[in-house]
Amino acid sequence: MRRKDREVTDINGIEEILLKCKTCHMAMVDGDLPYVVPLSYGYRIFDGNRLELYFHSAPEGRKLDVLKRGGRVCFEMSYEGEPVRSETPCDSGYYFASVIGYGKAVFIEDTEEKRGALSVMFKHQTGREAAFTDGQVNSVCVFKIVSTDFTGKKKPRPGA
Repeated sequence: MRRKDREVTDINGIEEILLKCKTCHMAMVDGDLPYVVPLSYGYRIFDGNRLELYFHSAPEGRKLDVLKRGGRVCFEMSYEGEPVRSETPCDSGYYFASVIGYGKAVFIEDTEEKRGALSVMFKHQTGREAAFTDGQVNSVCVFKIVSTDFTGKKKPRPGA
């Protein structure tokens, strides 16, 4: 990371960013072309250094085809705050925070593990608990990205 002064390495700081973000942009390689999709997600952190991101989708489609061919991905979540206003255009921009990392997609087949992943997603997206029926669980594809290679970056508003 070029701007070490903006790097967030503390897992609590990274989780603070993850809590505020609702969309994960997941990048893959399809043949020789990049392919990026925005996805709703949920997450869990294990041992302070392993991040699991949970996703659901229709049971078929391009994204799943690409993931099944290798499963390696890059992911990014971010949120923007208010604009940074400056007389000099090059000093303008936004206060922001982001998490970027790399990992591998793992498809979840076990019904109870899928149910748990969907519950984590729903809680993250809505702040509410939910129960999922077997029919709901089995009607979607659920996968997770497992990563130990991720970092945060933040340009906070002064005094924030």
